[in-house]
Amino acid sequence: MASFQLKDVVQPLRDIDESMQGWMLWFGRFMEHTDVALNSQTVLFLAFLQEDATALDFVLTLISIWKLKKRIEKVESTVSDVIKSAPLDVATKISLEGIANKDRSSIRAASKRMVFGREGFRDEIMAKLCKPPSCSDKCYSAIGIYGVSGSGKTIFARYIRDYTEEKCKEDKLFDIIMCIHVSRTFNVDNIFHEMLKDITGNRHSDISDREDLKDKLQKELCDKCFFLILDDFWVEDRANKQLTELLSSLSVGKKGSKILVTAQEEMTARVLCAGKITKMPELDKESFYKMFMHYALDPDGEYEQDGKRERERLGWFIAEKLLKSPIVAVIVAGQLWMNGDDIEFWKNTADHVKFVDTTWDILWWSYQELPLDIRRCLEYCNIFPRGISLTKNQLVRLWMAQGFVKPSATEDMEEKAEGYVKKLISCLFLEPTRMHDYSFTIHDQLHDLLDKVVGSDCFRIDNERIEKEEGPSRIEKEEVWQGYVPREVRHLFVQNYDAELITKMVLGLKNLRTLIIYIVRSDTPVEEMVIESICKRLLKLRVLIIHFSNTIYEDHDKIFRFPKSVGQLKHLRYLGFRSSAWAVFLPSTLNKLHHIQQLDFGCMSIVNPKFTGCLINLLQIICQFCDFANIGRMISLKTLPHFRVRDEEGYEVEQLRYLNKLRGTLMIDGLQNVKSKEQADQANLAVKEQLTELYLVWAHGDGTRCSPKDEAEVLEGLCPPVGLQSLTICCYDGSRYPDWMVGLQNCGPKDLQQLHFWRCNQKAPCLELETFRHLRELWLIYCSWDTLPDNMENLTSLKLLRIFKCLNIRSLPTLPQSLEVFELDGCNEELTAEHANWQKNKDMSRNSIHKTNDWDSAPFNCSYVRFMMTRLFLP
Repeated sequence: MASFQLKDVVQPLRDIDESMQGWMLWFGRFMEHTDVALNSQTVLFLAFLQEDATALDFVLTLISIWKLKKRIEKVESTVSDVIKSAPLDVATKISLEGIANKDRSSIRAASKRMVFGREGFRDEIMAKLCKPPSCSDKCYSAIGIYGVSGSGKTIFARYIRDYTEEKCKEDKLFDIIMCIHVSRTFNVDNIFHEMLKDITGNRHSDISDREDLKDKLQKELCDKCFFLILDDFWVEDRANKQLTELLSSLSVGKKGSKILVTAQEEMTARVLCAGKITKMPELDKESFYKMFMHYALDPDGEYEQDGKRERERLGWFIAEKLLKSPIVAVIVAGQLWMNGDDIEFWKNTADHVKFVDTTWDILWWSYQELPLDIRRCLEYCNIFPRGISLTKNQLVRLWMAQGFVKPSATEDMEEKAEGYVKKLISCLFLEPTRMHDYSFTIHDQLHDLLDKVVGSDCFRIDNERIEKEEGPSRIEKEEVWQGYVPREVRHLFVQNYDAELITKMVLGLKNLRTLIIYIVRSDTPVEEMVIESICKRLLKLRVLIIHFSNTIYEDHDKIFRFPKSVGQLKHLRYLGFRSSAWAVFLPSTLNKLHHIQQLDFGCMSIVNPKFTGCLINLLQIICQFCDFANIGRMISLKTLPHFRVRDEEGYEVEQLRYLNKLRGTLMIDGLQNVKSKEQADQANLAVKEQLTELYLVWAHGDGTRCSPKDEAEVLEGLCPPVGLQSLTICCYDGSRYPDWMVGLQNCGPKDLQQLHFWRCNQKAPCLELETFRHLRELWLIYCSWDTLPDNMENLTSLKLLRIFKCLNIRSLPTLPQSLEVFELDGCNEELTAEHANWQKNKDMSRNSIHKTNDWDSAPFNCSYVRFMMTRLFLP
């Protein structure tokens, strides 16, 4: 080892004119020629640094930079080796800039499902579904399909679902249709939740007790003819206790119900099927080519005739390499579709790409064609359990928190991340679960690919709850997971919270960037000590999410107190905490999290937040209600569900003035504390163009309100943006309605779809509702109005009219012919007897006039409506 003298160390430290590049060259030489062991030279060096704090800080910075440089060199070397050893050698031609600038509307999300060459198989399955019930004691019969992974079973099953739904509209074949992805981990609780979601649109996550879930499900299934698809079924034993639970819940259905099972193994498909099961048929060569070209060619693409013929010729050569695997075909076709304008990409793929006879090589090629940032986003998805539904918003927020989405001068990061989602959908790496929503799954074969690509960066602890018999009863127990967690893991997903597991296996993972704990059961208390340990020891976390089961009913009035140590997570971008407690107490140390982007507390309220408003990078606040001072400093904020105006500093309505990125829903209450139009103008609502739903709330019965004339001026100054879709006005006592509502100003929400009035205390509304020509819903709840506007018949788009507890209205004007639902409850009895207009429309409204006030039915399931009903407005 070369000798290094103390003067060689001290002199550069004192030479302040040395450039940083020179420092790095010198420091690299020093680190390369110095033993790790503590020798006399390093002792003298450290003694010098003890006396010079500035020098110490500088050297520590150099050490960090030097270590980072070495790590980058190592990563670059590894990437170089991977590229050299890759089985394929086709250059990526898609740039991130191209994706960022690509017209979003041109990226396909989920085209209508089609089958190619399997029409006969479809008709065979449909004939079985239409077959009359047998004399069996069961109300249902089962149909089985099996085939290797990637043979198209899932797409075919979902196609059958969509096809049957269309047929049900005409023939009423089934009352209820459910499509459930089962996966290797057969969890009957999760299946019950997913079945309820398909039936009611609500997963009922607030129910965790299995018996309660089963009762709820059986009420929905009782005497109904159902069609249940169990996709990717893996249970091999008919006596499986959870399978028995599932089948027993189906016994209340109507005769003629059907179950369609898809599985990879013939033996597995036979578990539920007494009759003959069917192997997924292979596609013939012509049908396979048609399917491939359907996904490879843009139906809206403008190709020259010769160009289209050339692509069809090249497509034939490419299709012959794809082993007749549907999943492989649609993924490769997705890459061709994305490069539709680049004929050279098609030629390279046809002429130069050499696929070995394995699906792996084809998937690997398609994965390599993704830009690097999008690859990282896809790899991150591998921490989630197989078969789980991932939503667009979840993915976008997590990717941004991890820094996978690079900022751009021309594009918002969130929009850029959404472009990544659409790119992955287009290439079929993310598969929409339904054509009309924003949730996705990842195919098992792609998970297999990602397992090999990601290595130990992403890891999942499948801490399953095990059913055990103790005496005559069945209980659920959680056994401590016994596997090995790689020490270098960066992103970790823990299935089911367990304090011992967290303490023994997670707290020592010093490189951890993501910790998602899903879920915390109602019978598993979360020790504050464990949360505090996470905050104190996992200091590199960027994402911390803890998801409770939402079923601790006895804790519904509990406030969960987050430990002060959360302020030590300096790198945290995403804090998610969803519990059954009604509120969460956030300590003032949260002000130290200057990088925080997302605060996600679900339906919880945030109480006593002593924020200074310094969280300038905060993008989303997800909660039911919150109370922030100086929120006007958080200029990046996009989601703010609730803002309360107070008559104190930091809570003025002008705090909203510069929050012009707000989108979605906003509730502003405490408007009795706004005293003039000039103050209301400071909210600057008209320029918040991305708001779609707005609630304007005054306090009911508050004695500090200004005069009705001044209150009318306040509402005048709260003019919403032009694109607003829904407006709710609560407890308004003003003397009139503003000009922007009565058509006297060329502003206001011209395309308003929903208009709701709660406890508005004007005798005559004096409204020209025809200003809102696109209005589809009108609600009057506890209002003092004595009449409706005379021009209501001009609301030619109105579909729903709801009047509740409006005792002064004794007659109705002529109602529009477009009206489909008219609900009236708790109003004056003269309403139906005295007015000729009601008599004219009574045939239309007979079904709804006697309806009881079912506040749990749509659209009354909104948390804001529940809040207003229970806390603000009911006597």
